[in-house]
Amino acid sequence: MLVEIVTTVTNTFILFTGSRKETRHDNVAKRPTSVAGQVLVLQLVVTAVIVLAGGILTVINERSNSDDATRREVIAVAASIANEPSTPLAIASNDPTAYLQPETERIRKVTGVDFIVVMAPDRTRFTHTTVDLIGKPFSGNIDRALAGETFTETYVGSLGPSIRSVTPVTDDGGRIVGLVSAGVTRAKISDQFVSGLPLIIGVVIAAFIVATIGSVLLSRRLRRQTLGMAPAELRTMYEHHDAVLHSISEGLVVFGKNDSAEIVNDEARRLLDLPDGPVRREDLPESLQHLEPGSLNGELHLTSSRILVVNQDPVMWEGRRLGDVLSIRDRTELQGVMGELDSIRGFAESLRSQAHESANRLHTVITMVELGRPNEAVEFATADLELSQHLIDRLMGNVNEPALAALLLGKVGQAAEQGVELTITEDTALDHAGIVTPRELVTLVGNLIDNAIDASKESDQPWVEVTVRDSSSELVVRVSDSGPGMDDDVLKTALTRGYSTKAGSRGLGLALVTQVVSRYRGALTSEVTYGSVLTAKIPVGHSS
Repeated sequence: MLVEIVTTVTNTFILFTGSRKETRHDNVAKRPTSVAGQVLVLQLVVTAVIVLAGGILTVINERSNSDDATRREVIAVAASIANEPSTPLAIASNDPTAYLQPETERIRKVTGVDFIVVMAPDRTRFTHTTVDLIGKPFSGNIDRALAGETFTETYVGSLGPSIRSVTPVTDDGGRIVGLVSAGVTRAKISDQFVSGLPLIIGVVIAAFIVATIGSVLLSRRLRRQTLGMAPAELRTMYEHHDAVLHSISEGLVVFGKNDSAEIVNDEARRLLDLPDGPVRREDLPESLQHLEPGSLNGELHLTSSRILVVNQDPVMWEGRRLGDVLSIRDRTELQGVMGELDSIRGFAESLRSQAHESANRLHTVITMVELGRPNEAVEFATADLELSQHLIDRLMGNVNEPALAALLLGKVGQAAEQGVELTITEDTALDHAGIVTPRELVTLVGNLIDNAIDASKESDQPWVEVTVRDSSSELVVRVSDSGPGMDDDVLKTALTRGYSTKAGSRGLGLALVTQVVSRYRGALTSEVTYGSVLTAKIPVGHSS
């Protein structure tokens, strides 16, 4: 019966899940059974076996307990009658049956035993449930009772197989004057046992139902956790997942609902300088520690040594947000190249502007010559040329880095186009090439000048002053402007990407500057004296 119930429940569940699959995927190839489905079927089979085995053992144990209880009962009945003081007196009387038969029948009906026999030591019955057997010999073993022992046995007597007890009856002198036997037939024991089976079966079925409900709930939880995939799909996904994580050139960090990263690939550890072992939010660079939940696309973040492009996407399953995926790309070299390209582009635009201006001046000079005023033409032609040539000669002679000299010349023309007077101080000189790389030097000086040009436009007469010099102990880059300047808090925010990159490059530019300065263990300070002054100092011979 129990096996049939288990089979029915299992088949019903399989048919139910199968029909759901067919409804959802009418025209799709049948997928293998998911991990949750396989675990559920296995749990149901194991539960059925355990519950069935437990039920059988319970039945066997209950039958054994029933026999033991019957033995204790018949011993108690027989002993109580044998120990009654009136029993040996009745046995010794002229008519023992007249006294004992009514009394034993009353006790039999009260206790529920099938027979009580009081007999003489020679087996002659004085009492019996069947009156016709009174006076006839008792069928069964009495030797142990005649020896003074109370015992029980299973014996086929006049009423059929029964569990009976036999105990001696002694007089005041301790002499055995009779025996008492009480018993319950096997048929009655079986009836009592069968009457208790519905309760046992009910408990077994209830246990199986509870276990089945628990298995279904566990299966649903497991299905959510495994996304309804089959073992082969999970294995394939893990193999591909592991291969992809180690092969992709982008960093990947997956966070669950808590602050611990569930997945961190090798590239992410390299880009973010993360140690081996578990990773938490606070282990990330400062700008990445407080990202708002949701999607991010191409947002720039900086670490102490890199410029990173960060994307963030939420992980969703059945309308629930399970976590976030961060993908990280290194843009450090690209940003450096873009910085150099901007400088070259600015230099080229400055040359184009100068060429256009030179053409205008040349036409003016030719016209003045044609008008017969050669002296004024020569004076007009050489005035600006001497000034520009003097700046070029000074920079090329004092600055032992062509990239920096070209950058400074280009920035002078670029500032002039924007209405800003940019001055290169007379003490600008760079003798010790190699303190920083040319690319880093262009990044450092170019971004400081660009920021200063932007800031100076807030004044009525915008100006910028640049000094680049080195000594045996340090490299100093000082850029002053007529802008309002920045206090320490604003500078600190700007150095950690405090300005929006969408509104301009000031925040990113200053962050790039501080990257270079920090890499060489230098310092960047801000002060407001004759103008806003930003000073970067890099010690010679101290690289990170």
